[in-house]
Amino acid sequence: MSGQLKEVRERITSVKSTQQITKAMKMVSAAKLRKAQDAIVEMRPYADRLDHMLKNILSNLDGDASSSFGTVREVNKVCVVVMTSDRGLCGGFNSNIIKQLAALADKYKVQREAGNLTIMFLGKKGFDFCKRSYADCNLIDEHVNLFSDLTFENISEIANGLMDRFKSGEFDHVDVCYTKFRNPAVQFAMATQFLPVAPVVVDEKADDKSDTKADYIFEPSKQELLEHLIPTILQTTFQKFLLDTNASQHGARMTAMDKATENAEDLLKDLKINYNKARQEAITKELSEIVGGAAALAG
Repeated sequence: MSGQLKEVRERITSVKSTQQITKAMKMVSAAKLRKAQDAIVEMRPYADRLDHMLKNILSNLDGDASSSFGTVREVNKVCVVVMTSDRGLCGGFNSNIIKQLAALADKYKVQREAGNLTIMFLGKKGFDFCKRSYADCNLIDEHVNLFSDLTFENISEIANGLMDRFKSGEFDHVDVCYTKFRNPAVQFAMATQFLPVAPVVVDEKADDKSDTKADYIFEPSKQELLEHLIPTILQTTFQKFLLDTNASQHGARMTAMDKATENAEDLLKDLKINYNKARQEAITKELSEIVGGAAALAG
């Protein structure tokens, strides 16, 4: 019986230690989340409006101006950018993004078989998981540590590289797998088209005319303005993807650690009940032995 009690005591000590760790990780994630959440909440309306304006501009281009970023080509060479976290312990955050990548890999099966599917990883977990499963693809891991230094300069460097490769014809299509942040408990993994820029599609029957094409007046010349404006807007859009993913990973980790802390508390309650039962049984057994021995001596 003493061995059983010792085993339960050791388990209680172990669970308490784990609970302290998960509690600390929850607090760290909560602190990081506040900063990351403020960044994406402040930026999203601006980035969404710029993205809408970009699609509107490219939808209204006529013969006197053009942009290679809106050119739709036959899809032979594809690049998929996968944004995951550097660390685990964040629930299904990374696996949900990997599912989006798997869906795209199935969509671009022909390009993959031809060796024309390139996957760029931003975040270590995505690369660690996919380096074997997608060994037949062209894997780019030079930016896996981006989330440790998430500055606009570093983000712009990657976005500009993708735009240059698309412009040169190295890629015909660029998709991004990221996680859209809603709140600490809810995030949505999704895949979206980055290049070429999808034009605005106007629904004439819809009551909401927010997607109605606008007629812009350009100053200076349309072509000169587009050469500077479009890359800047695309950089901002790419930054929004990363800020969304960054806030989502901290929210997912905080939620996961909070749940783990609650589970540890429930487990501790059960272990304490088992410990008290075993201790009571041991005491009862000892008392029975004492009473039995005393009765034997008296007899």
